[in-house]
Amino acid sequence: MEPDPQTNVAEARRWLRSLSGDVRGPLLAAVASGVLAGVFTVVQMGFLAAIIQAVLVDDRALASLTGWFAALIAAVVLRSGAQGLQTRFAAHGSARVQDRVRRQLLASWSDTGPIRLMDTSAGTLAREWLDHVTALHGYFARFQPQMWLSVISPLIILVVVFQLDWLAAIFLILAAPLIPLFMALVGMGAESVNQRHFETVARLSGFFLDRIRGLTTLQLFGQTASAAEAIRQRSDQYRRLTMETLRIAFLSSAVLEFFSSVAIAVVAIYIGFGLLGSIQYGPAAQLTLFSGLFVLLLAPEFFQPLRQLSQHYHDRASAIGAARLLLDRIQAAPVQTTDHSHSPRTMAPAGSSDAAIKVDRVNLIFPNGRPGLIDVSLTVPDGSTTVITGPSGGGKSTLLHVIAGFLHPDSGTVSVRGGLPGQTPFGWLGQSPFLQQGSWANNLRLVAPEATDAQIAEALATVGLGQLVAGRPEGINSAVAESGVGLSGGQARRLSLARCFLADYPLILLDEPTAGLDAASEQQVIRALGELAHRGKTLVISTHHTAVLAMADEVWTATQGRAHHA
Repeated sequence: MEPDPQTNVAEARRWLRSLSGDVRGPLLAAVASGVLAGVFTVVQMGFLAAIIQAVLVDDRALASLTGWFAALIAAVVLRSGAQGLQTRFAAHGSARVQDRVRRQLLASWSDTGPIRLMDTSAGTLAREWLDHVTALHGYFARFQPQMWLSVISPLIILVVVFQLDWLAAIFLILAAPLIPLFMALVGMGAESVNQRHFETVARLSGFFLDRIRGLTTLQLFGQTASAAEAIRQRSDQYRRLTMETLRIAFLSSAVLEFFSSVAIAVVAIYIGFGLLGSIQYGPAAQLTLFSGLFVLLLAPEFFQPLRQLSQHYHDRASAIGAARLLLDRIQAAPVQTTDHSHSPRTMAPAGSSDAAIKVDRVNLIFPNGRPGLIDVSLTVPDGSTTVITGPSGGGKSTLLHVIAGFLHPDSGTVSVRGGLPGQTPFGWLGQSPFLQQGSWANNLRLVAPEATDAQIAEALATVGLGQLVAGRPEGINSAVAESGVGLSGGQARRLSLARCFLADYPLILLDEPTAGLDAASEQQVIRALGELAHRGKTLVISTHHTAVLAMADEVWTATQGRAHHA
């Protein structure tokens, strides 16, 4: 199920502010570096105005101004160094925030579990992990430091200008509020557009990925043309939304540039007429080339922090749009009960020392209101083979998912090897084995990164794939496509089962391990399960195949959400 963007803007802002608290140090260091850059900017403009005054008015030789030129160059270098430090500190703080958010996403995905996440497109999850989290960078690395700098730096310049000419300072003060005002007006529209932009591209990513994965099926049924047309239409929708976002960005930039340019022009006109003697009011009569040029050079620098803030305001809008979607995902994880003894998160039932799994009075209701498990209790002895059977929809897979920790019960307790479900490693073989693009060896080393080639070959031979792999030119390094494309259902199932031998898990959960297999593949899987049982592994198998039932030490029947010992 895709997240529903119900999180309001105020809540997203509060969440972003809470994230800022963890990186206060780097952000303050970035602001301090930016202030230093502003101070060196004032010094740079002062030396430049003084040099021009000395050459044009005082008629001094350039050779006599070597020290001033050195000081000017030093100011430029120090300004650049401070700006570099500002970027570095801000990027460091942003990286820490992104790392924290990705940890929250991982925790949310873990709490939600793979079963509930199955309804969410892989493209959407990838967009959240990559693009949505990356969209926070501009907010923390640029917008937040610039908010402080847009106040502190202009104040420093204003103090200097006020000492030189208080009338020019008043012109700057009167023009300054116009930029934040129009920035806020334009920004309100940018937030909603960015929100729709993130939602649209997430849906487009998932839609495109689904069509690519189903390309073979689409070709078989002659639907590639219609799928391509659907992708084209959705891409065009995304294009239009992107252009709308760009229009707002260009509009806001044009408005802000207009007002800052007008304000600078007013200051320039005042200084020009003042130097010509046409204005005798206030400090205009005392204007010199140095003071007038110094003020004129500082005027663009006065508006520069505000203009940068307006540019980064779109980073803020993007971050809020991404934060709403991220917060929806993080808050979507099921809330576990913690106020009574049936809490599945806070308490594991005490059981006998030889019980690998103990389920006590577990109840689970699906989001659509359908009961999944009703007052289920069972015990699985350590080293035994327990089979859960029953009709389809009776609760076999649901019970297995609860034991694995993929689903959290609404009440009752579950203990797995003395701890909570999912706390200790276990083997898992689902109805759709997970295989990634790579080689046979790469897929097996997912669970045992240090496994040798000999150990991998032994695990494959144990599940009956030894001859198949040996017949391939590259052996265990032969390619395997995503989702096992090119392998039969039985081969993919056994490749996944080989992981259980390689990782040497004490507990292995299997959901319909022989479903959809031909007789030969089924027998090979059963022989491999028998070998696991012979090695003393605890097996819990969900199935209705009689061949698997024959190897069980205990059989439980799940019917309409209830389970009883057969």
